Amino acid sequence: MEPDKPTARRPTRTFRELLVWQRAHEFVLQIYKCTATFPKNESYGLVSQMRRAAVSIPANIAVGFKKRSKLDKRRYLNIAQGSAEESRYYLILASDLHYGEVREPSKTLEDVSRLLALYDRAIRQSIR
Repeated sequence: MEPDKPTARRPTRTFRELLVWQRAHEFVLQIYKCTATFPKNESYGLVSQMRRAAVSIPANIAVGFKKRSKLDKRRYLNIAQGSAEESRYYLILASDLHYGEVREPSKTLEDVSRLLALYDRAIRQSIR
């Protein structure tokens, strides 16, 4: 019996195929749903900031995906990681202000952060 050979995976053609982008997009949708219940006086404050930071994550993953240079790819991933940390703070603040249920978006953000770190590590190792 012959041992299993690793199957060759076809290259990813679009950022939408990246699991990290898919999870980040899911996070954005959760943030929009969560912030829809916030007090109206936060529309131009915390709601706007949370949505902007959340959208920045998959947007920077998408931009980085098309960059030819691996260093450029990593730069945009790092921006996405920064936006993830910013989002993490906003979730803490929203929870402390009792503005809404942030448990699910927080879980999704943890997953996104982990996947961003793995994606960055894979790119970094391919540079060597």
